[in-house]
Amino acid sequence: MAGQAADRLEPDGEYGDFYSRRGSGQNKSADGLYFSPLPDYYLRPELNRTPPLGLNMSDRTATVTRNTLETQITVSVNLDGTGQSSFDTGIPFLEHMLEQIARHGLVDLEILAKGDLHIDDHHTVEDIGITLGQAFAKALGDKKGIQRYGHAYVPLDEALSRVVIDFSGRPGIEYRVEYPRGMIGAFDVDLVHEFFQGFVNHALATLHIDNLHGKNAHHIAETVFKAFGRAIRVAMTADPRMAGVIPSTKGSL
Repeated sequence: MAGQAADRLEPDGEYGDFYSRRGSGQNKSADGLYFSPLPDYYLRPELNRTPPLGLNMSDRTATVTRNTLETQITVSVNLDGTGQSSFDTGIPFLEHMLEQIARHGLVDLEILAKGDLHIDDHHTVEDIGITLGQAFAKALGDKKGIQRYGHAYVPLDEALSRVVIDFSGRPGIEYRVEYPRGMIGAFDVDLVHEFFQGFVNHALATLHIDNLHGKNAHHIAETVFKAFGRAIRVAMTADPRMAGVIPSTKGSL
């Protein structure tokens, strides 16, 4: 019937595998096929991995260990993960924030850290940011085929933050966040900036973080980390139209 034909999208070409066999439940046709305006790589978290779209992207995983006299840190990442995470840092609030990055960025993330917490959290938080940035840089490789840019607005009750990222190869941060108090539990809010400064310096990324509204310090911090997760998810996503191409007119990032 014509109506039934209009409800199906036949598999065609290199995208057929995604259109025909994967999709959201509400888009399932009577014959068991799925249809959707986009490949499910973009729509379903459990399939958010490097897709078979001819993008020639290598396995985007990395493990980096960084040891100093102040900290000993190992970070493992899978940029095409499902948001799984495991942390042992000795800093509970930071672990809560790192979980937001993993979950909302759909990055599998494992961090083991031992630091001089008897002094304060500063060295450990900063060095986790550094090591995470190094792991991202290693996993992204030459950045061929990625979107490169990403941004997100995330609310949490009265708080609203915006994060914009460019995996540009040039480290830089603009951080415009004011907190109504200096501590969230035992966590010094100044260390949020130190974490992201360490990240951009070693991921070689340009990062703009703005808190637009907020009264609750916990809410403000959480919207920042959630928005960061969403922004990196967009920026790291494979772009089929940029397959095998570095997203820069310079030819390198």
